[in-house]
Amino acid sequence: MEIDTNQFIKNAEAKMASAIHYLDDELARIRAGKANPKILDNVRVHYYGDMTPLTNVASVNTPDAKTLLITPWEKNLIKEIERAIMNSDVGITPENNGEVIRLGIPPLTEERRRHLAKQAKQEAENAKISVRNARREVVEQLKKSVKDGVPEDVEKDAEEKVQKIHDKFIKQVDELYAAKEKEIMTV
Repeated sequence: MEIDTNQFIKNAEAKMASAIHYLDDELARIRAGKANPKILDNVRVHYYGDMTPLTNVASVNTPDAKTLLITPWEKNLIKEIERAIMNSDVGITPENNGEVIRLGIPPLTEERRRHLAKQAKQEAENAKISVRNARREVVEQLKKSVKDGVPEDVEKDAEEKVQKIHDKFIKQVDELYAAKEKEIMTV
C-alpha cells in the first residue's frame, strides 16, 4: 500500500482555506459603522411556522453608507421582520413606513469600536487555532505514515511543506484582522 503524503497536505490545506473563508464571513458580520447587509445574516423570521433567514423573505439593500433598506416580499411580514430584528443581536431599532423597513446605522462610540475590534481579534484567534489544528493533524498523520513505510526524509519534506502552507494561512488571518481592525477603528 503506497501512502501519498501529498494527499495529507492537500487535506490540511483545504481545512486551512475553509478556516480563512469562515473568518472572512464572520468578520463581514461585525458592524464597522457602515451599512452592510451581512449584519442581518443571523436574523431569523417566523414565517409560516418556521424560523426562516431574513434574506429568504425580504430583499436587503444599502441605499447609502448609513442605511439598510429591507423590502419584505409579503407586506404582512413587516411586523414579523421588525420583531426578529429587535430580538436579534443587531442592536438597531427598525423603522417602517408600511412598505419597507429602514435600519439607520448609528455611528460607533469609541467603547463600541474597541469591543468590536476585540470581537474581530477573537474571530482571528479562532481561525488561527483551526489552521494550527489542521497542521497538527497532518503532522500526526505523517509521523504515523513513517511507521507504515514512508521514508523519513519524505515525511520531513512533507512536514516542511505543511509548515510553509500553515505560515501562509496565518499571515492571511493577520492581514484580514488588520484590515477589519482598521475599518472598525477608522472614525
